[in-house]
Amino acid sequence: MSNQLEKVKELIALREKARLGGGEKRIESQHKKGKYTARERIAMLLDEGSFEEFDMFVQHRCTNFGIEKTKYLGDGIVTGYGTIDGRLVYVYAQDFTVFGGALSESLAMKICKVMDQAMKMGAPVIGLNDSGGARIQEGVNALAGYAEIFQRNILASGVIPQISGIFGPCAGGAVYSPALTDFNIMTRGTSYMFLTGPKVVKTVTGEDVTQEQLGGASVHTTKSGVAHFAVDTEEEGLQLIRKLISFLPQNNLEETPLIECKDPIDRLDDNLNDIIPDNPNKAYDMYEVIGTIIDNGEFLEVHADYAKNIIVGFARFNGQTVGIVANQPKVMAGCLDSNASRKAGRFVRFCDAFNIPLVTLVDVPGFLPGTGQEYNGVILHGAKLLYAYGEATVPKVTVTLRKSYGGAYCVMSSKHLRGDMNYAWPTAEIAVMGPSGAVEIIFAKEVAAAEDPKACAAEKEEEYKKAFANPYNAAQYGYIDDVIEPRNTRFRIIRALQQLQTKKLSNPAKKHDNMPL
Repeated sequence: MSNQLEKVKELIALREKARLGGGEKRIESQHKKGKYTARERIAMLLDEGSFEEFDMFVQHRCTNFGIEKTKYLGDGIVTGYGTIDGRLVYVYAQDFTVFGGALSESLAMKICKVMDQAMKMGAPVIGLNDSGGARIQEGVNALAGYAEIFQRNILASGVIPQISGIFGPCAGGAVYSPALTDFNIMTRGTSYMFLTGPKVVKTVTGEDVTQEQLGGASVHTTKSGVAHFAVDTEEEGLQLIRKLISFLPQNNLEETPLIECKDPIDRLDDNLNDIIPDNPNKAYDMYEVIGTIIDNGEFLEVHADYAKNIIVGFARFNGQTVGIVANQPKVMAGCLDSNASRKAGRFVRFCDAFNIPLVTLVDVPGFLPGTGQEYNGVILHGAKLLYAYGEATVPKVTVTLRKSYGGAYCVMSSKHLRGDMNYAWPTAEIAVMGPSGAVEIIFAKEVAAAEDPKACAAEKEEEYKKAFANPYNAAQYGYIDDVIEPRNTRFRIIRALQQLQTKKLSNPAKKHDNMPL
């Protein structure tokens, strides 16, 4: 056999060895936990046969505590690029079969290389996390590796979409990279995220807590808001990433993909003409409105289990991606609170960064009152949403369905925060506050002095309703561009978005803003 053939044979053998990661036994152990290997995950995520790998032969360079005796090709991470529906993406997947996926300096440099390449090419980057944390033997070099990754996450923010799949442990410093990315997906039962683990918590605070209770998928999708999606299986999670990518542009200089739309743009839905209850204190389901007006009822909700009083997510109108923000009257009467404001503010800023128009559906009686909210800084959190809408330069279409009271009117993409097209249904009530509260303030003396205070209050309420419980007062000042028939909402939104396709608007030049945090 010629020398060249020998070398080719050696290359093939090395590739086979690298593809086995930590070896058959550890792969089997990974499967027993209901988890896939890094390579299996990448194969499921990307279009078949599209993956091109970087740095298959990288090894760690550490010589502490005898770790130099154990080396693996690839060093615990698989990196490279491929396509999703034919579109370029960069990907890295931590390999739990090698040192428990623990991060070394070499492993970090592999991630940095793939992120740098994604930035140069202007393509999304997807990180699949499954790691025991920093490789302790490497000391500060491992920590330096983390910080190098964080720096790239920060610089890439708002330039290319960044998505994190948490498919196993993600603890300590490792949690900051997913926290800096745009979307986090966690698997129920097999993934967790926390800064300090149960043992440290027990030592410091005396609390007895399991990994799942401290940082499982349900905790982060319902209580903390750290994760945007929770899935039951890794297959479901990887399919979700593919679906999410289908709504997004490649980078901040490109438009979102335009999909052929077979759903008629002038489709009317008579149910909408009758969806608002006669009693203003009665709820209805905002999901019904969203599902009716968007293309084919296809709505990818983000943060579905967190702050349910506001709904955010991606949909399409006539094949064009939009971000939807909608109050949910079924939860807390649709009031805004600290968590809802943060959730929606973050989503609005993502859409603005990536040229995704915003469609806002308003039914908001105000901000949630009480010491709990005030002590929690609801003023600051509410200001985040206000700020996000005010700085956004993408097309903004707002439809007020029913209530729009007080400061919440201003916050929810009003005309005064540069809303482009502000529509209202005939049922819209735009005022400083609801009728009963207003009467208590405006007519307090009259009601108190009346022979029949109850009857007087009711009469004054009717007077107030006539003045404000309709959209025409706001329309009179041009704050509402048109009052539309509810069943025609889909068509009017699509026409508005078509008109706004060439919108050009920029904010004053500055180093960066100082939004209320």
